[in-house]
Amino acid sequence: MESAAAREARGAEAPRPPAPPPSPSEPPPAPRARPRLVFRTQLAHGSPTGKIEGFTNVRELYAKIAEAFGIAPTEILFCTLNSHKVDMQKLLGGQIGLEDFIFAHVRGETKEVEVTKTEDALGLTITDNGAGYAFIKRIKEGSIINRIEAVCVGDSIEAINDHSIVGCRHYEVAKMLRELPKSQPFTLRLVQPKRAFDMIGQRSRSSKCPMEAKVTSGRETLRLRSGGAATVEEVHPPWWRHPRRRRAFRSLRAI
Repeated sequence: MESAAAREARGAEAPRPPAPPPSPSEPPPAPRARPRLVFRTQLAHGSPTGKIEGFTNVRELYAKIAEAFGIAPTEILFCTLNSHKVDMQKLLGGQIGLEDFIFAHVRGETKEVEVTKTEDALGLTITDNGAGYAFIKRIKEGSIINRIEAVCVGDSIEAINDHSIVGCRHYEVAKMLRELPKSQPFTLRLVQPKRAFDMIGQRSRSSKCPMEAKVTSGRETLRLRSGGAATVEEVHPPWWRHPRRRRAFRSLRAI
């Protein structure tokens, strides 16, 4: 018979059963869902209110507005915030407040004007919408352009002497106009924004009008970017409005 000591020794040599697998660790927390940023919008000359979301730059914004109203994105000349009027103080830039109401100004009538450059400067300040259209932001009082009633702030410059400038940046258009010879007439083809009834016949506001935009600390905005995702940020205090600290989609060129 096998002794107790032998049985004990044989049991010690027997393989032990495998250890149970460790219990699974706690699953990692789900990523925090980004809040839906929904903005209200209208066509500036009049329309029902639409809602748009999911854009990160100006071109995508125009595409969303165009989709909401069943128009082509190329119909949109520029956008203003919280005003349906052609108010360059409320022009949409690189940031949109989360409570801002977006008004899209679309193509209206096309007009042609003949201009004779009798001075070096025409008296225009040109900007662009970041999506292919350069337009007039300011007209200097007493200038060559100011004496032509048909030319207004907000008009998009579509062609110079039948040469299309659609797709050009504001500085390219300014350079073309600056290089035109003096005392030789040239033609501007302009597209004015479609106007609501209460704006028909109005001459655009003087460049001397004071700034009306106000910044309230603690207000969140959506910052649009030419590349990458848009981000939600706090509005900075008034010193942020200094031109060296503010980067918008558009810059200006005076000619």
